[in-house]
Amino acid sequence: MDQLIAYFSHIPSSHRSAILIGGIAFFWLLETAVPLVGMQYSKWKHAGVNLFYTGTTVLINFLLAFMLGGTALWCESNQIGLLYFFPALPTWAFALLGLLLLDFIGAYLAHWTEHQIPLFWRLHLIHHSDKWVDTTTANRHHPGESLLRFVFTWLVLLYQTCSVVSTQFTHANIKLPQKFDYLLSYILVSPNMHKVHHHYMLPYTDSNFGNIFSIWDRWFGTFSYLPANQIVYGIDTYFDDQQTSSIVELWKIPFSHHFRFKKPTT
Repeated sequence: MDQLIAYFSHIPSSHRSAILIGGIAFFWLLETAVPLVGMQYSKWKHAGVNLFYTGTTVLINFLLAFMLGGTALWCESNQIGLLYFFPALPTWAFALLGLLLLDFIGAYLAHWTEHQIPLFWRLHLIHHSDKWVDTTTANRHHPGESLLRFVFTWLVLLYQTCSVVSTQFTHANIKLPQKFDYLLSYILVSPNMHKVHHHYMLPYTDSNFGNIFSIWDRWFGTFSYLPANQIVYGIDTYFDDQQTSSIVELWKIPFSHHFRFKKPTT
């Protein structure tokens, strides 16, 4: 366990890139073999837009990683952080506790906030405007949202790595055995559970905010269920294909002079 933690604490950028690319490739092949939904769309054209925004997300995170690394070392040397308030625990317990705290603060809470504050929603709706949710949707984030999430909390390398694979898994258009997906969702965010969050209308859009663990949604009453065959992807107030499939238009949406804060309708 100590070796594993040491590895993720100093994981080379090349290894992180390999995990990102390998995850996309793996879930791309898997969703092609066992798709959850038979979607009629140009998979490569759709991927082009999403991979562009994946690239901007990676670039911003790479540039900010130097700041994050320096801050993390300073906190460690001065014993600053939530984990220092806990009594001595085995290494595996500290790792699990840290992962839980990061998943709550860095993912669930940040995600929930993006749905509640109009300014933050302007950035986050780029992710939700995708009407063909597949594994490439995982990192379809406006550059402004990447900056926002960095400011919102500090994401250490271990959590970022787990988060990358988790989001690719939950967005992938794969069909798992229904009972397995249902049981999995009691602990972890399963693909079908997160797909509900991408349903185009309220109240489902404002539910299932979790990233790795599903316990936050169950504890805070934001968990919801909808059969996969009833889910329609996208946002009903932004349903124009020309707008939601254009790199330039997606970039401009949060800053448009004609923009009005439009939540999905009920």
